[in-house]
Amino acid sequence: QVQLVESGGGLVQAGGSLRLSCAASGRTFSSYVMGWFRQAPGKEREFVAAIRWGGGTTTYADSVKGRFTISRDSAENMVYLQMNSLKPEDTAVYYCAAAYRRGYTTFNTPNKYDDWGQGTQVTVSS
Repeated sequence: QVQLVESGGGLVQAGGSLRLSCAASGRTFSSYVMGWFRQAPGKEREFVAAIRWGGGTTTYADSVKGRFTISRDSAENMVYLQMNSLKPEDTAVYYCAAAYRRGYTTFNTPNKYDDWGQGTQVTVSS
């Protein structure tokens, strides 16, 4: 099991930037993919971005492509989400998640992830 703690959320004006961090501890060597999801009030949790620990291959939701960047620091067991050109519709609680099971071609749905952080609030004002 991996323990995940997110930080870096806050209130920002539209067009601004935030950098979210996810600190992973525990059996981090068993994690295969790390992902960021978000959930706005009254909406389902949706995929934002994912990165493979080995190799660093990344995938993004269409809604954030070109604005968000996911990265990892394997030595420090950290995963980051750099968010630029933020929009009011990016407002949500952002969650970091770890996936251990291989065999999937994509990791863009919550059911493929095994451990979750508590989330960090991101609010973008217009």
